[in-house]
Amino acid sequence: MSKPFVPLAEIHRGPCLESLHQGVVAVADASGALLLRRGDPDFVTFPRSSLKPFQAIALVESGAIDALGLTEAHIALACASHRAEGFQAAMVRDWLARLDLPETALVCGPDLPRGEADLGAVLLAGGGRSRVFHNCSGKHCGFLTLARRIGAPAAGYDDPAHPAQRLFLEAFSELVGRDAAALPRGTDGCGLPALALPVVDMARAAARFAAAAVASETRRAAIRRIQAAIRAHPDHLSGQDQPTSRIIRATEGRVLLKSGAEGFNLAFVPERGIGIAIKMADGGSRAKMAVLVAVLAELGLLARDAAPALIEAVEDPIRDSNGRSAGKLRITL
Repeated sequence: MSKPFVPLAEIHRGPCLESLHQGVVAVADASGALLLRRGDPDFVTFPRSSLKPFQAIALVESGAIDALGLTEAHIALACASHRAEGFQAAMVRDWLARLDLPETALVCGPDLPRGEADLGAVLLAGGGRSRVFHNCSGKHCGFLTLARRIGAPAAGYDDPAHPAQRLFLEAFSELVGRDAAALPRGTDGCGLPALALPVVDMARAAARFAAAAVASETRRAAIRRIQAAIRAHPDHLSGQDQPTSRIIRATEGRVLLKSGAEGFNLAFVPERGIGIAIKMADGGSRAKMAVLVAVLAELGLLARDAAPALIEAVEDPIRDSNGRSAGKLRITL
């Protein structure tokens, strides 16, 4: 049996290779054709938070966003793995207030802001862990909003059998091309069901999402609205001036993306109906953004001479404790 992973990136320190990051890359179009592959695209894994744009489809399609008077920024936050920056936490609190629900209605566990300044502000104010600060709280507010819209109970929205979860599975099934309810399932870090599927199937689902290749005009409109929300509010997806927003802005919104935990990365190219799925074998986040930039250059979605600068902008530099350069990242794609 061949190994599923191939080298994608190297870390060099001085004259020596120090670390090697391996993984899988699959690029597909909406017809399902595989346009580029590195490693075994049939490797089965969990996309984790890369599923969030798909999980938002029913939220928009059902009219739940508009019924609660929410905005495109809320759609972007429903797709986010946010850092609990001040504006994001404020949006989540306001969202819960509109639903007239307490923080405890969120299934995701209590957490702290990820940024030093935001964390310091919370601690200095005498605050502590909160479910609002969990990076998935926007997605959870989305499921609570959908449940309200369809008359389902707020409690139990983490159950795969809950009506809100079934609506997600129905929409995802159309995009992935098979019954998503039959996919292997685990539990995500935020407590919601996590699906597992081949990397190539995620690339194909992303391509169909990019092309809005679905049967219903209502669903097509919902997908396009989610794309527009991500394009207009890239800082909501992670944080202000983070790698995600830098790539979206560098491509002038032609490339949209949603990364996931354990080294997963997913990108959508609406103008070409292309989906890009990346899985880093070590489960780390280092290099996955750089690999995506290299794939974009390979596909002609980014000028090759612009790729090195963007890679430097989306990957933390390797420095010593005095801030001096101590190593470099090399993409081997």
